[in-house]
Amino acid sequence: MKLAIASDHGGVELKSALVNALANIAEVEDLGPSDKTSCDYSDYAVKVAMKVSSGAAEFGILICRSGIGMSMCANRFQNVRAALCSTTEAATLTRQHNGANVLCLGADTVSVEYAVEIAKAFLATPVDEDERHARRRWKLERAQRFSDASGLMRDDPEVFAAIEAQTIQEDTEINLIASENTSSRACREATGSVLMNKYAEGYPGKRWYSGCLPVDAAEELARKRACELFGADHANVQPHCGSAANMAVYFATIKPGDTILSMSLDQGGHLSHGSPVNFSGKIYNIVPYTVNPETETLDYDQIEKLAMEVKPKILLTGASAYPRTIDFKRIREICDKAGCIMLVDMAHIAGLVAGGAHPSPVPYADFVTTTTHKTLGGPRGGMVLCKDQWAKALDSAVFPGMQGGPLENIIAAKAVVFREWMLPEKKGYAQQVVKNCQVMCKTVQDRGYRIVSGGTDNHLFLVDVKKTKGITGKEAAAALDAAGIVVNKNTIPYDTESPFKTSGIRVGTASVTTRGMKEAEMIKIGTWIADVLDNIADTSVQERVKREAKELVAKFPVP
Repeated sequence: MKLAIASDHGGVELKSALVNALANIAEVEDLGPSDKTSCDYSDYAVKVAMKVSSGAAEFGILICRSGIGMSMCANRFQNVRAALCSTTEAATLTRQHNGANVLCLGADTVSVEYAVEIAKAFLATPVDEDERHARRRWKLERAQRFSDASGLMRDDPEVFAAIEAQTIQEDTEINLIASENTSSRACREATGSVLMNKYAEGYPGKRWYSGCLPVDAAEELARKRACELFGADHANVQPHCGSAANMAVYFATIKPGDTILSMSLDQGGHLSHGSPVNFSGKIYNIVPYTVNPETETLDYDQIEKLAMEVKPKILLTGASAYPRTIDFKRIREICDKAGCIMLVDMAHIAGLVAGGAHPSPVPYADFVTTTTHKTLGGPRGGMVLCKDQWAKALDSAVFPGMQGGPLENIIAAKAVVFREWMLPEKKGYAQQVVKNCQVMCKTVQDRGYRIVSGGTDNHLFLVDVKKTKGITGKEAAAALDAAGIVVNKNTIPYDTESPFKTSGIRVGTASVTTRGMKEAEMIKIGTWIADVLDNIADTSVQERVKREAKELVAKFPVP
């Protein structure tokens, strides 16, 4: 085992004795100090805590005259559980029950001989995996969901109240918003890091400001990891959001007034794909394509016919509410035949693509845009992948074309999430998202609800509540919200209701899958959805479902 040890000037002698006494049972790294020159205990507590927190050391030992200051400092680090012990019994119990990994000792309170016994007992004791103690350790870690922002309780209680409310909402409700997910703690840490302090206009190695070496390193990690993860030639990780990513491609390739062929918003497309109320619809000539009225799926022959008629500069595919697999190879063939650029907005399915649960557009498209949250589960931001031939034009379009200083803290968080997706378990996650969606979809469908296109191949499905129950999507979403199940109202193809009411709801499974839920839980949730919508005005049903939903989610903590 690897053991990191340090002290202040008051604990140097005891530290030296422990280094010698433990050398035969552990690989001991002495982090100082080497003499009794006065020093600050916190400096050395940080050194050991960083070793243990990062995993570079399995255990740590910290010594000062009382041991109290050392333990206070070390416990400010995540993954560190520092315990002040003055007996072998305490050392044994804190290992068994609390999973302590840093032992703090008071040089003035224990003898050298007894300190050695305490340390050996601490290092030799395994953690008790009894459910009772495991639950309490879990709650100890979960306190960090609040402690990460605890300074705001005093500095800005109103903002902390909003964070607290969001935390409680995430912990107690079932989130089925298809465009949302829950990021990892590591991702959130990068998002809130000091990298937000740096102005970094330009690109790594070519900045307009000095002092950018740290952010250069973070951005290069994000860019290289994105290319590796998706098999892309080039990545620009600076766009602030998915709409900005799409804007960058438009600016890099076409002129105002040029034609874009894209999926209509009311058919499942996105605002930035040419909606009249969006910049894209105001600046460019948008020709929308639709799904087949009978199958509610893409009609590639019709798209090809339309492309040959209008000769667009860009054929854009990708959607915000399309539940079926997209045939990117077929789209590439259409683009080649029509002589246009192929742009894929994979914002919704990026995680499925990264995890191998949906075909990748990267081998076929000239450009691929995406957000980095949704199924990817990263920070709220955007990204563009492209072929090498477009790299220079793309980068110029992002900066200086449309953005100034990039959000380097968000870019660092993008790097974190790309690395997470390189882990083997993420492929299983992506597959589980799809399985969960299909099971929940079938559960709702079996209760008599019409599902748009008859089912789903990805992370979302659309329920036609108007045709099934004569209610609007707005009414359905409000009733489910009252029952602790969060979905969004959504237009469905050829909707007769206004976008503010809609005929459907959109349901997604990325967030609940992140929490560890599987098929059995999807059946429960699908049943609750049907129960609530079957009894839309019955508040007793909503109260019962909310109670049962809260009991379920308590077993599946948010990361």
